[in-house]
Amino acid sequence: MAEHTVTAPAEAVTRSEPTAPFLRACRGLPVERTPVWLLRQAGRYMPEYRALRERHSMLELVRTPELAAQVTLMPVNAFDLDAAIVFSDILPPLVGMGLDLDFVKGDGPRIGNPLASARDVDLLAAPPAEETMEGTLEAIALVRRELEPRGVPVIGFAGAPFTLASYAIEGGSSKDFTRTKAFMLSEPAAWRRLLAKLVTVQADYLLAQVRAGAQALQVFDSWAGRALGRSDYLRYVAPHNRELFGAVARGGVPVINFSLGTSAYLEDAAGCGGDVVGLDWQLPLDEAWQRVGLDRPVQGNLDPAALLAPWRELEPRIDDVLDRAGGRPGHVFNLGHGLVPQTPPDNVRRLVEHVRARTSS
Repeated sequence: MAEHTVTAPAEAVTRSEPTAPFLRACRGLPVERTPVWLLRQAGRYMPEYRALRERHSMLELVRTPELAAQVTLMPVNAFDLDAAIVFSDILPPLVGMGLDLDFVKGDGPRIGNPLASARDVDLLAAPPAEETMEGTLEAIALVRRELEPRGVPVIGFAGAPFTLASYAIEGGSSKDFTRTKAFMLSEPAAWRRLLAKLVTVQADYLLAQVRAGAQALQVFDSWAGRALGRSDYLRYVAPHNRELFGAVARGGVPVINFSLGTSAYLEDAAGCGGDVVGLDWQLPLDEAWQRVGLDRPVQGNLDPAALLAPWRELEPRIDDVLDRAGGRPGHVFNLGHGLVPQTPPDNVRRLVEHVRARTSS
């Protein structure tokens, strides 16, 4: 199938000043309190989600709009969070491109036909998101209708090109990314074609999420920072990330650029684009914010493992993040990566309540 042209949303998104604390913080505007949502907030730490997973596979939940919307709303209803992020995964867009995806219990995602040659890359399709991701798009619309009266925004998301490429080549998760880096270095032209296709598919998907009702977007680059040093990042990844963020900016909603493990070249990763920089937990928030520029909104950056601790240990760590933010406009409180399955739900509730109480004007 021939690649299609990415188009901007049919209706221009208003740039008038938002009222929701999360959207205001994403624009660097003053807020009545620091907004808080959490990476992977809709997931395995919630008993209600685990009960659903006993009856449905991961892909069934993602592809069934009513179920995906139900999971999306679970943490918002339980903990009064300031934003909802649609329940999905970064990998389903690969299915529309021609890759076989499954989620294996205890083993994570598996690609049945991983990419191994330049020809494999050339055979990949780039179909429109409305044809391949309609379940997630409809889930966004359902959640938007539910949350609009409550003033809670909906976040859409997608994976960055390198992260998706690594799954497609490795066939799943990897500790050393040997296959990915070997392909990148030995087949540089095919690598560029692969990432170009991924940019086309992901930009179209992100813009489709805006058309469906997403009021903000997040791009996850989970693996580039763990796999690559600065020079390889600048040569093989950054140009494609810049292209993706440039295309998605046409959606007119705030875009969060979240890259994991890029402390060694944080400025370069942040420089690829996005309105908000998502910070992992490896640097103190104030130091990281200085490095990306205090005029740029940031999101983060509590270590998710802190939520496994008793409250006497968790509370001062939350306060440390807030103290380093210093009440400056443009801070969205979040974790430096996703909630882990062992997280006690009561710690999530207490975290949200504490951030709200500490920062309310």
